[in-house]
Amino acid sequence: MTNLRQSKRSQARIRVALQGPSGAGKTYSSLLLAFGLTGNWSKIAVIDTENQSADLYAHLGQYNVISVGSPQTPEKYVEAIEICEKAGMEAIIIDSISHEWETLLDIHSNMPGNSFSNWAKITPRHNALLNKILSCSAHVIATVRTKQDYVLTDKNGKMVPEKVGLKGVQRDGLEYDFTIVFDVNIRHQASASKDRTGMFVDVPDFVIGEETGRKIADWCMEGASASQKQSSFSLTDQFEESLTFHDSITNCQTMDELIKLFNANPALQQVYRDEFIAQKNKLINQPNFRQNGTAAH
Repeated sequence: MTNLRQSKRSQARIRVALQGPSGAGKTYSSLLLAFGLTGNWSKIAVIDTENQSADLYAHLGQYNVISVGSPQTPEKYVEAIEICEKAGMEAIIIDSISHEWETLLDIHSNMPGNSFSNWAKITPRHNALLNKILSCSAHVIATVRTKQDYVLTDKNGKMVPEKVGLKGVQRDGLEYDFTIVFDVNIRHQASASKDRTGMFVDVPDFVIGEETGRKIADWCMEGASASQKQSSFSLTDQFEESLTFHDSITNCQTMDELIKLFNANPALQQVYRDEFIAQKNKLINQPNFRQNGTAAH
């Protein structure tokens, strides 16, 4: 029988996404982050879809690598995660999760028949991977490649093109399933575009290192703060506030509106996670939904 228990953050496993352009140092940063979380290289595994790029940093320590070859389907990712779990890994780095979505886009583009109906076949496969990440017994760090773009910047009086990252190559709304999302620029500096822990909100750009992982590990092990245990609202106030915020979620007509509401309310993201996901799926499954330039008809 399933037992009811009080929530304990010490039982939490962090889900972190690092997104940025090629060359931003996502793999290297992920390894340092994972070591900070675990303190043991042998308990870290990299699910490598980047042509053995994970082996470039073998000098850091004796971590584990499992390669996922083409086509990089969601099922292969799930299998790799399960192998890591059975091996007792404490931190799993998915490098990169972008290939999974690109594979699904390619599969969808080659499917005959109605585009909208075909998405109904593709989406469960993608959701199975997300569910596996959420239920994983280890910490999960996923790297997300961003679409490339260049801007001209002034360097010593000369206009020089500089590579910058744009939108992550993954399905819209991926950030819902991660506790922290770090945006990493080409200078290897990170900022948090989403942070349920509150530790990296309004923090100047910084370089991710082992200390970042240790800081997150400490947060995972902490008990609930006094402010989380106490509430100044009466039950009636809480109920009315709940109805109002629930309406705000269901009234979102676009993914942009939903993401804006989600990011503006970090304290409520976990509480209303199911409602956010339900509305996200509703919007995605609309006949006129557009995904990475692909229209569903």
